[in-house]
This record gives sequence, C-alpha cells and structure tokens, in this order.
Amino acid sequence: MSERKKKAVKGRGRPAGGTSQGGGRSPVVLVLIGVAAVAAAIILWNVVSSATDQAARVPVVIEDQSPENLLRLAVPVERGEASSPIVVMDFSDYSCPACRQFATQVKPIINAQYVDAGLARFQFYDYPIVTNFPNSFLAARAARCADDQGAYWPYHDQLFRAQDAWSRQADAAPAFEDYANQLGLDRGDFRSCLRSDRHAETVSANMLLGQELGVSGTPTIFLNTGEGRARRIQEWSNASQLGALIDEAVERLGVTPAGGTP
Repeated sequence: MSERKKKAVKGRGRPAGGTSQGGGRSPVVLVLIGVAAVAAAIILWNVVSSATDQAARVPVVIEDQSPENLLRLAVPVERGEASSPIVVMDFSDYSCPACRQFATQVKPIINAQYVDAGLARFQFYDYPIVTNFPNSFLAARAARCADDQGAYWPYHDQLFRAQDAWSRQADAAPAFEDYANQLGLDRGDFRSCLRSDRHAETVSANMLLGQELGVSGTPTIFLNTGEGRARRIQEWSNASQLGALIDEAVERLGVTPAGGTP
C-alpha cells in the first residue's frame, strides 16, 4: 500500500474537529437531536391540542335575531346601583388599544364619581372584532368565565393591562388561564369553561345588539337615561365631558345616591 493510501486510511474514523470515541455522536450532535425532539413534541402537542380544543373563538349563529330575543340574550356585565336610570353603556373589544385607553383612563373616573357614588350604572357589552383581532372573542369569553367565579372586573382590568402580550399570540388560551390562576380562580373550572363554547351565545348577542344600535367600531359609548334612544357619546376620551353629561342627567332626573342627596 502506498504512503498516500496509508495516510488516507488513517484519516478515517474520526470526523474533523470531533472528539467522540468508538464511533459515537459528538455532544453537539446529541444536543441538536435533543432540541429537534423537543420541537417535534411541541408541534405534535399543538396539533393534538388544536384538534381536541373545543373553545369557541368566533361568533356563533343566533337564529332568532328579533329585538326581544337579543335583549334577552345580550346580557351586559354591570356595576353600580341597579335602580339608577342613568346608564353608561360601553361596547368594547379587549384587543382594541382605544378601548384600553377608555378602560384605564376614563372608566375609573366615571366609576369613582358616579357609579360607586350610586348615581349611575356602568354596563360592559362585548364587541370583539375578530377580523382585526383574532383573540378578541376568546378574550371576551375568558372574562365571562372569570365572572362565573365572581371575578369579572379584576379579570377585565387584567386583560387590558396585559393587552400587548396576549393579543399578539397565536393562541392566547394559555395566557388567559395564567391570568385566572394569578387572580386566585379555580384553574380547572376556568379552563373547562374557556375550552368550551360557554358564553359564546351571550357574546355573539352582545355584538348583534351593538350592530342594531349602530356600533361600527370600538369603543362605542352610549349614555342611556331612559328618556328615549340612548345617546352616543362622541368625545368618550374626555372624562370631564362625559361627566358633564351625566351631571346634567342627574340634575334633570333628580337622581340621588343610595341613602343620600345629590
């Protein structure tokens, strides 16, 4: 055998730069194989989860869309004195940045000055625009799943606080479950609700009612004093302007806070 061939034979049996012995794979290769296996497992889990997940993520069909049936099905979440004739109606989308602005900057002032003072009621109506925000319908249902455990408003606030995080996710369900856990809710009960179609009809009816009232974007705020058709508030971003309209209604209707005077 020539010297050139002998050197070629001696060069076989160990990959360039490798340190393995006995024909085994290098640590780098083993790590890459492990990473690939984990990635494959995640993909498989996502496929299985998607196939078995029964969570309602888009509006459902409501056959009877008569005004009477919509008013029966489109149940808002309320805060304030049930007897107050002055109602602030909020049609909002949890993924909508402008809705977050109203929820975090205007609503707290209205709540403090009028709702918690017993002069008005606040009603939140779901209006998820899934064509713009794919996670919106599920978010609306998640808040109502939290309401099943008496935690609607804390969950409502958490959704708006964390909007930038969950609204951009491919699947926000795990984040919604984490929020429920952070608020001390029973995670199993919450997950069971979220991964079903519970509250889908109510959220869908909220949207249809909004459409009947002329809602085309979010947030849309109405002031309903029971004196006729609810008044749409154009300058919803200014708490003082909305407050002035409520003040006028309070004076006009002679509304007094529970157990007190105006």
